Amino acid sequence: MRVMIVGGGGREHAIAWKVRQSPLVDELFCVPGNAGTEAIARNLPEDAANIQGIVSLAQEHRIDLTIIGPEAPLAMGLSDALQSEGLTVFGPTKEAAAIESSKVFAKQFMADCGIPTPSYWVFDDFRNAISFVDEKGLPVVIKADGLAAGKGAFVCRTEDDVDEALRNTLVEERLGDAGKSILVEACLVGQEASVVVITDGETVLPLPCSEDHKQLLDGDRGPNTGGMGAFSPTEVIDDALRDRVMREIMLPAIRGLKSRGILYRGALYAGLMIVDGDPYVLEFNCRFGDPETQATLPRVKGDLVPVLMAAADGSLEGISIDVADSHCVCVTLASKGYPGRYEKGREIHGLSECERLDNVVVFHAGTKTTDGRALTAGGRVLGVTATGATKKDALQRVYDAVDRIDFQGKYFRRDIAMRRGR
Repeated sequence: MRVMIVGGGGREHAIAWKVRQSPLVDELFCVPGNAGTEAIARNLPEDAANIQGIVSLAQEHRIDLTIIGPEAPLAMGLSDALQSEGLTVFGPTKEAAAIESSKVFAKQFMADCGIPTPSYWVFDDFRNAISFVDEKGLPVVIKADGLAAGKGAFVCRTEDDVDEALRNTLVEERLGDAGKSILVEACLVGQEASVVVITDGETVLPLPCSEDHKQLLDGDRGPNTGGMGAFSPTEVIDDALRDRVMREIMLPAIRGLKSRGILYRGALYAGLMIVDGDPYVLEFNCRFGDPETQATLPRVKGDLVPVLMAAADGSLEGISIDVADSHCVCVTLASKGYPGRYEKGREIHGLSECERLDNVVVFHAGTKTTDGRALTAGGRVLGVTATGATKKDALQRVYDAVDRIDFQGKYFRRDIAMRRGR
């Protein structure tokens, strides 16, 4: 069969890496892909946001299954456009993707479905928002309503934090339309974790649970990013709590959408805060996480392609996912300046050396190939990933590999998977 993966980040390289292992797959295409996918698939130079262009490619190459990685094309209706041409697609429709593309919609939906989530208030005016926070007190979390590439959430512990977050969104519009309205959310104190399920709109099939590191600096300090690393499994979620998350969060979400006439087929991500053993949803995403995917797919045993096909055609019941009893850690290597303005075009050294290491995979994110050389082309450049029998083993492997890779301006965290109490 012919499979096409839409997107060019680390998540998409990880999906391509897993899909390439399937004996069912004869040809694999990535749109637009990166320097890493180039080694295992045929990259097609098309913008992932060009809906008609993607549809035309799927038709031209007679694609049997399209897997949509990023949230933006999903929110723009790429899944709808492909399905309207009779093409099989893994990824929710535009209407279903609103669970991520609008934080306001997601919060109202959770309230209607009885899904536990922090209290929230919606504003589109700077002065009204400032006055409310002054009255309510700190800390709070301020979130842009729309898609902001993982940079639309601000944990505010001081008045200056609040002023900066609200000016960035409502006044200076640095996030564009995404920040024209915002949520002020109660700030819960607990332990974060990520849960992802594959669903056909009826059945939910959990992938391994994981935990990511969103902030730029060691010790969970600094600005939010798209993710500086992740690890799986997370000690925060045991089997009993995972089953509870399925019963109280994931299944009610899928059933709640269906009751509104929305059939959700694809990956559904829940970013959770665990408070005194109880799970609360901080956010839903309408796709696989990034970098969580890089830390979970290496633990998935067997062929993933039949699972994705079953989700796409509504036949997941009776299918299971086998998970290896191992640990996996992914460390993001970023460009100097990320998540703000960053440098591009820096040559990456050490990749071939890492390819020879046991139980290590380097997933490319912001990279491109020029004259046979791998160059930086994004804020998050690589996701260096290692598996081991224990977390300690995985950590030793991953940081050994990290130290073998070099490019000008390379930045990474030294404390991935080392949070206190874990």
